[in-house]
Amino acid sequence: MNFVKRYLLPRLISYFLVIWLGITVVFFIPRLTPNDPVIRMIDQMRARGSTLEPGAMDGIIEDLTRMYGLEGSWLDQYGDMWGRLVRGDFGVSFFQFPTPVNQIIGNALPWTLGLLLSTTAITFIFGNVIGGIAGYYTRRRWSRSLDALAMVIRPLPYYIFAFSLLLIFSYLVRWFPITGGSSLGALPEFSWDFIKDVLWHSALPAASLVVLGGVVVFQTMKLLVQNVNSESFVQYAKLGGVTEDRIVSKYIIRNAMLPQITGLALSFGQIFSGALITEIVFGYPGIGMLLYRAILNGDYNLIMGITVLSIVGITTAILLVDLTYPLLDPRIRYV
Repeated sequence: MNFVKRYLLPRLISYFLVIWLGITVVFFIPRLTPNDPVIRMIDQMRARGSTLEPGAMDGIIEDLTRMYGLEGSWLDQYGDMWGRLVRGDFGVSFFQFPTPVNQIIGNALPWTLGLLLSTTAITFIFGNVIGGIAGYYTRRRWSRSLDALAMVIRPLPYYIFAFSLLLIFSYLVRWFPITGGSSLGALPEFSWDFIKDVLWHSALPAASLVVLGGVVVFQTMKLLVQNVNSESFVQYAKLGGVTEDRIVSKYIIRNAMLPQITGLALSFGQIFSGALITEIVFGYPGIGMLLYRAILNGDYNLIMGITVLSIVGITTAILLVDLTYPLLDPRIRYV
């Protein structure tokens, strides 16, 4: 009962409050910008050579407003939006009309999840393993060399590092393709040829994320291990004759991993921001590129669909880690 009152209930309240506040902010911000999707569509029609008579302009604006679901006040649209969200319906895309937003996101989401979840897992595992070993053997020459290399790489802005990889390995030596998630005309299928083609196209985006993300995890884990290694309980264990393997696995790594698990949950928030930059630089056909185009075109429904997905996914991941954290750290109690 104490678990429900003192631990679970406050976190569930915060969970739903964050989701409501995030979705509300995302609803109003695009409407505060001067980018009107109706006017933009009319401008595109004119750019294609369409001639619009002055008397027909009002009718076209009215028809587009009705098709896009932008009738009524913002409060009316806000209520309609929540009604659709409850049903899991994000409406239709303004600039890929009448394609449903759910279908567009469903086509792009596997690319982003495949790239960013795999690189996050690789970064977390190898960064912590190498950082933990380097932190325990901090006086070794190889440990200092890795730390020096990490200090050089970490300050680099991501877009500079990504463009450098693209310039070197795509333009100069031409080992990897310049853009795209697969070869032009390749049909998605569960075959080794298609999987190999996707891995080849995602090599540079993955490398840019793994290297820069891994450096951060490495340095953080190394410092944590150094701090835990200097604690009195570790020194007592060494004096008590506890084997080095047990000290490292049971005392040092286990305690140092607790902040890293919290950091892993928070890193899910960087997945979609990382997707935006990564996919723009490498022309990768995922959620980030889709969001970028939706913002440029003022596609309210598509922006809402992508951001709702990210908000719910990130807050759910953080909630699950928060609820399981007492199982990992016995110092946390419900009372």
